Amino acid sequence: MENAETIFALASARGRAGVAVIRVSGPDAFSCAMQLAGALPEPRTTSLRTLRDGDEPLDQALVLTFEKGASFTGENVAEFHLHGGIAVVQSVLSVLGKMQGLRIAQAGEFTRRALENNRMNLPQVEGLADLIEAETEAQRKQALRVMQGSLSVKCDQWRTDLIRAMVLLEAVIDFVDEDVPVDVEPEVKALLLLVQAGLLTEISGHKASELIRDGFEVALVGAPNIGKSTLLNAIAGRDVAITSEIAGTTRDVIEVRLDLKGLSTTILDLAGIRESQDLVENLGIDRAKQRANQADIRVFLVAHKSEAEDFGVAIKNGDIIVLGKCDLIDSEVFGVSGKTGIGIDELLERISDEIGDRVSGSSSIIRQRHLEAIVDARENIERALEKLEAGGEFGELIAADVRFSIVALDSLIGRIDVEHILGEIFAGFCIGK
Repeated sequence: MENAETIFALASARGRAGVAVIRVSGPDAFSCAMQLAGALPEPRTTSLRTLRDGDEPLDQALVLTFEKGASFTGENVAEFHLHGGIAVVQSVLSVLGKMQGLRIAQAGEFTRRALENNRMNLPQVEGLADLIEAETEAQRKQALRVMQGSLSVKCDQWRTDLIRAMVLLEAVIDFVDEDVPVDVEPEVKALLLLVQAGLLTEISGHKASELIRDGFEVALVGAPNIGKSTLLNAIAGRDVAITSEIAGTTRDVIEVRLDLKGLSTTILDLAGIRESQDLVENLGIDRAKQRANQADIRVFLVAHKSEAEDFGVAIKNGDIIVLGKCDLIDSEVFGVSGKTGIGIDELLERISDEIGDRVSGSSSIIRQRHLEAIVDARENIERALEKLEAGGEFGELIAADVRFSIVALDSLIGRIDVEHILGEIFAGFCIGK
């Protein structure tokens, strides 16, 4: 799909930098670049050029070109790698903006053109969006896998198997009045079961993938003055929470974001849980219980091992019970002290291990849209298998169920019915991407 318009934008971050990159894409990319840089280097090679506005030099820059079909967007692309001064960048953008037939790109427009020109499919676009936003190593690896096509490859194989099953079924339907030399039911069933198993594997790993993408929440739960805020400050390495000898100092939820072994983790300091006559403190306690129950992991700071059962917060598998202010208590029970640092490294190690266990089975599904499409495909396959078990007289209905599964996978990849979600996806991109 060739676009008649040529677009340009700053493809690197705004502000002062060592190098800034300006990208031009479209049918007039090369002619516009020649107006700035003169003779262009051969495609996919770089050369140093003096950029000019008429006779006035603007900067010395590396110029790089990609021909149509071999660029990110699939169109002719020229890039200028400039010195990253704000005035330099603005002068080149200003000259480009005055050129006939050239306009500034919209948010995500370069990537949208890559999608329209079949240089990427929809999950790869979503993977790229997540890669740009990645803050931790686990997020980077997951996003890169999807951008490189891990989910797309699986979908293509499932689609190929389902098409084979549908062809076999429709062959029987077409020759219903004739003798079909081969019984297709065993092969159709085997193909459907194979695809079903693959879909179920992806679905079962969705929660882990979601946690990698969105991050984990770990709630510090305990009574007032058990050392939660001091512990949070010690973990953060700075004073993020007010600490006081006065019980009930923490009223709202205080959050600190960490990178624990490549996994995004938010530690929540909650109001101390107790019976109180203070209306404002009770609001904080109610919010504390709500956030604690919603958190992925709860760390109960207690004065006694059995105390965690008294907070009105459900203890779930993987939660950690630890003695608070252990520097003041002589006990064999595992404890921490935000004041002295005792036990903090071990606590973070336990949290990291628990999080690591939960993400070990992650799949390639990184969006709710992916999950819904795969669940839809699985449900149609299950209906087809049920009819297959009931007998051959349901051949047309079985073929229809298989076809609906293929449609669900096509919507995931972006072959059909995706216009309504494109605007939302590309709105999250920067102008130069």
